[in-house]
Formats: sequence, C-alpha cells, structure tokens
Amino acid sequence: MTAPHSEALRVATAYHRAWTAGDLDTAMTYVSGDIVCDAPAGRLEGAAAYRSFMAPFVAMLVGAHVIAAFGDDTTALIMYDTETTLVKSGPAAECVTVRGGRIVHSWFIFDRLPFQQARAAQG
Repeated sequence: MTAPHSEALRVATAYHRAWTAGDLDTAMTYVSGDIVCDAPAGRLEGAAAYRSFMAPFVAMLVGAHVIAAFGDDTTALIMYDTETTLVKSGPAAECVTVRGGRIVHSWFIFDRLPFQQARAAQG
C-alpha cells in the first residue's frame, strides 16, 4: 500500500532517478553509510561496498523505465526495466528500508540471465 506522502517512496524514487541518470554521487546521498544490501551475488555492507557494486552497472546504463513504485513510511518497492550497453532489457526491483531520510537496507533483485547470455555470446 502507498501512503500519500510516503517518506520511503520519496527517498527511493529520488535515489532511483539519480543513479539511472548516471549521477551516482547524488544517488549516494540517499544511502546510509552503514547500508546493508542483499543482492543476487550476496550481501554487501557499507556505502563503499554498495557504491562499488553500483558503479559498473551505472557506467553501462543507457536508460531505465519504472514499471511500478509503492511505499509507506519506512519501506518502498520500485520495479523497473533497464537498457544497458550489454542488453536491451534487464528487469530489476529494489525493496528498500528508509530511516532518517536514508536507505539503510536494499533487497536488490534482477534477472541475471540476459547478462550471462550476452557475455557468453561475446565469447
């Protein structure tokens, strides 16, 4: 359910808009220094590890299209599809927990198959 003035959704969408525009510096202003991220490759802890995880993807991002976004005071979910230099469609979703205006936890889910197939085709 979405609250009309959801703090978590506001933070999550501002963060998402920034990194999908290629502005990782601004995106990181919405991320807590002690963020915990659960991603397909495993758990990441801390802003430096999170930035290192995001930077290569942001560098190859061509565009992103939000499919849906919902939130309440502490939790937001954004589902989107990305286009990168490697694949035309890379669907993903992030469920984030926000405290004090910053993302403290991200559960990051994305379809790895298109990327694996594209890398295999490159040889």
